Amino acid sequence: MDYRIEKDTMGEVKVPVDAYYGAQTQRSIDNFKIAEDINKMPKEIIKAFAYLKKAAALTNLDAGVLSKEKSDLIGKVCDEILAGKLDQWFPLVVWQTGSGTQSNMNINEVVAYRGHVINGGSLVDKEKTLHPNDDVNKSQSSNDTFPTAMHIAAYKILIETTLPGIEKLRDTLAAKSKAYMNVVKIGRTHFMDATPLTVGQEFSGYVSQLNHGLKAIRNTLEHLSELALGGTAVGTGINTPEGYSENVAKHIATLTGLPFITAENKFEALAAHDAIVEAHGALKTVAVSLMKIANDIRMLSSGPRSGIGEIFIPDNEPGSSIMPGKVNPTQCEALTMIAAQVMGNDVTIGIGGSMGHFELNVFKPVMIYNFLHSARLIGDGCVSFNDKCAIGLAPIEENIKKHVDNSLMLVTSLNTKIGYYKAAEIAQKAHKEGTTLKEMAVKLGYVTPEEFDAWVIPANMVGKI
Repeated sequence: MDYRIEKDTMGEVKVPVDAYYGAQTQRSIDNFKIAEDINKMPKEIIKAFAYLKKAAALTNLDAGVLSKEKSDLIGKVCDEILAGKLDQWFPLVVWQTGSGTQSNMNINEVVAYRGHVINGGSLVDKEKTLHPNDDVNKSQSSNDTFPTAMHIAAYKILIETTLPGIEKLRDTLAAKSKAYMNVVKIGRTHFMDATPLTVGQEFSGYVSQLNHGLKAIRNTLEHLSELALGGTAVGTGINTPEGYSENVAKHIATLTGLPFITAENKFEALAAHDAIVEAHGALKTVAVSLMKIANDIRMLSSGPRSGIGEIFIPDNEPGSSIMPGKVNPTQCEALTMIAAQVMGNDVTIGIGGSMGHFELNVFKPVMIYNFLHSARLIGDGCVSFNDKCAIGLAPIEENIKKHVDNSLMLVTSLNTKIGYYKAAEIAQKAHKEGTTLKEMAVKLGYVTPEEFDAWVIPANMVGKI
């Protein structure tokens, strides 16, 4: 491989001759050879940086501290980054400095060097049209750009991927709930038979869970919309022109089409990432809901002949390499694994959020890496579960009726007629002697056959529908 020599404040370093980056990116490549194949800085962060660098250039132009030629060049390169044309030049891993300085400089160098080439220059030129620090990073610090990129990336993925995915699954389950609101089934508590409800009522609980999760996520968006840019090194805004914070936020809002504003307190925006912790807490809440929903569905569909077998789930693929004809609840299993991963990610984010020492949190890369991972997993996972499982869910009414008719807990409807202790005696003796509730109730002389038929009606035990 051919190399060129690049120089930074620490001296010279060899860089691949065709690379659109310089010495600081190369030093990070050399110094952090950690899971290079699997833990690259997420593309969402790279694109968020492109938005903020373009916005910063426009703001510096407005303030008269950057020429139109340089502002336009920065904007052109940022557009190429947003289009995915320069992805190969962002090779850095998550495991780097906790402020994300190397990734900020990676962006600065790519924008500067690519901009120089667009302007007719060569990568081997010693003097370039744009300087990574003095031009591309003007009025900025890694300490305020990286948290700004975190918020842009987090907000966008929630709006574009996570919320639509959850909503899609919610809507399908709501339709199933409405369709099967009159299908009476036996309830279960402690994994044991309980009083009846309907399939629709059971599914309405899932819908309510997801609605609460959606509300929780949406409630975090306002905090995520606040941007740190303009705080520079420690939150004071040193080296920024007047009005920079407000103006750069307006430009970011215009470029992204999202309601970003400048953070009210830049010291909090740099030193703490409570908005990320809060928003991921909402994602964890959804993960808990998804774990419950997917587990319920796989247990209700268990069998199909020797389990509960009350819900049909689509047959998507063979379930066993040795047992012919076996079909497994694979979408349920995938969704529960996703839920487990999100819960684990939340631990990392919680620990990371607590590491705001003095004026700077130094767990930024790992926090946003896990956040974006969770947000995408939930969004994509809900769509997969919806399209390959939830849409095809249907009650197996023959099995449902059999379980209802066979349940001892129908005796609960006799509580107000003959009392709890007599009703319990009927259920216990019927179970021990292998008879029906009706047979035992009549045998004990507590009710007549006609009274039993009038009082023990499953459909009347499900409350208001």
